[in-house]
This record gives sequence, structure tokens and C-alpha cells, in this order.
Amino acid sequence: MRKHSEKAERRKERLYNIIFESDTPEGKAFDVILMVCIALSVLIAIFGSAITAEWAKRTVFYLEYFFTAFFTVEYILRIYCSRNPKNYIFSLFGIIDLLAILPMYLGFIFPKIQYAIVFRVLRLVRVFRILKLFNFLTEGNILIRAIVSGWRKIAVFFSFVVILVICLGTLMFMVEGGQPGSQFDNLPNSIYWAVVTLSTVGYGDIAPVTPLGRFLSTIIMLLGYTILAVPSGIISAEFIRGQNVSINKRCSNCGRAGHEPEARFCKYCGAAFEDDAHLMD
Repeated sequence: MRKHSEKAERRKERLYNIIFESDTPEGKAFDVILMVCIALSVLIAIFGSAITAEWAKRTVFYLEYFFTAFFTVEYILRIYCSRNPKNYIFSLFGIIDLLAILPMYLGFIFPKIQYAIVFRVLRLVRVFRILKLFNFLTEGNILIRAIVSGWRKIAVFFSFVVILVICLGTLMFMVEGGQPGSQFDNLPNSIYWAVVTLSTVGYGDIAPVTPLGRFLSTIIMLLGYTILAVPSGIISAEFIRGQNVSINKRCSNCGRAGHEPEARFCKYCGAAFEDDAHLMD
């Protein structure tokens, strides 16, 4: 019994090295096959929606289910051999892996949702791990933290924009409403026009006909250029702040910087940071 258990553990450890690591020949081969399968499945999902020939539709149908079965087995194996299955399931990669297979099964209930399998393209983020581009992942983490840190400011700004477009739409309805040939015949249409104009999209399906309405349109368009820069400025400021925090964390043993703010060990020499060293004693 004990021998069987040890054999199962060795098999589990070997699977872990193949699936989660990319330092061994087997691990690298698995990662390359996985990337090819992800790319092919996304291309098939994209071009499959434009195919009209029946034989081609059947081929695409079988290929989609083949890739879904492959990714399902891979997902189950990842949970099985993971050293901490719960951490993997609720991690970013774990959620992305689940989203890669879920749409196909939900497609039995909601047919249109199966096209969401194109979100498998998100799994190509693993290429950063395979190619050892950890610095890119670090930059991505800093960007995510910047968005999270600035979400309150962005929420306040968004609330201000919502109030602004309602007011501008109401103003345009008062100016343009009732005019011959005007499409500002109700408040929803007017607010929709204000959103389109303030965002500088300008579909042109609704346009003012009076001189005063056109003057207000010009003011709103210019205001839109100013408003669009605010969220970018908030995120940029938080991004720079987070980057500085990351860069300034320096290892006292090897003297190299560029560590995550919450890092406990140096990623270059493995030494514990001074503020965490007492926790190791």
C-alpha cells in the first residue's frame, strides 16, 4: 500500500514538472504543443463562424470538441497534480483556463455563448512564462495594481461624466426639441447623442439643426477631448507610483533592485529581505 502511494506521488510530481514547469525537455514540449493548440482553436473559432459549406462546418464542429476535450483533460490534470489545487483554481491562470473550456459546455444551453471560446486567446499569456519573460509579468502586475489603486478616483470621475451627459442631453433637448427636422424628440435620444459626442465618436445618426445647437455641439466635442485624458492620467500616476515602489525595493545581500513590493526573498540570490528576516528566525 505504501509502495503504491509512493509511486502515485512520483507520478504526480512528474506530471507537475511537465505541466507547470518549462525547464525540462518534456515541459517545454508540452508548452509548445499547448500554445499551438490554443492558437489553432482560436483561429478555428474565428473563421468557423464565416464558413458556409456543410462539410467544413462539420469539420470545425469536431475540431472544436476535440480541443475542448484536450483543454478539459489538461485543466483536470492541473488540479490533480497542483501542490495547492485551491490556489491554482482561484489564480489568474486557473480562472483563464476554466474560461477556455466553459463556453463550449454552456453552448448546449445558450448556443450563442459557444463563440466565447475565442477568449482562449487569453491563455497565450503563458508564453511570457515559457520564454522566461518575467519582467513583462511584473510590469503587468504593476499595471493591475495601478488600476485597482485608482478605481475610486475613476469611479468618482465616471459618476461626474454620467451626470454631465444627462445635463448636456437635457440642454440639447431643450434647444433642439420641437424644431423641424430635429431628431432630438425625446430625452433618451438626446442623452445618447451627448454620450456619442462627448466620447468624440460622432456616429452622425443624430445631428443638431439650429445654430445654437451646433455651437453647443462644438463646445461638447472640445470638452470631450479634455475629459478623455483624465482616466489615463489617473492610471498613469498610479502606475508610476507602483513602479517606483517596485524599483526601490533593493536586496541588501546582492544589491540588485526591481522586486515586487510584497516580495520576501530576492529573486536573484534568494536572500530574505531585512524586514522579513525576523519572521524566518
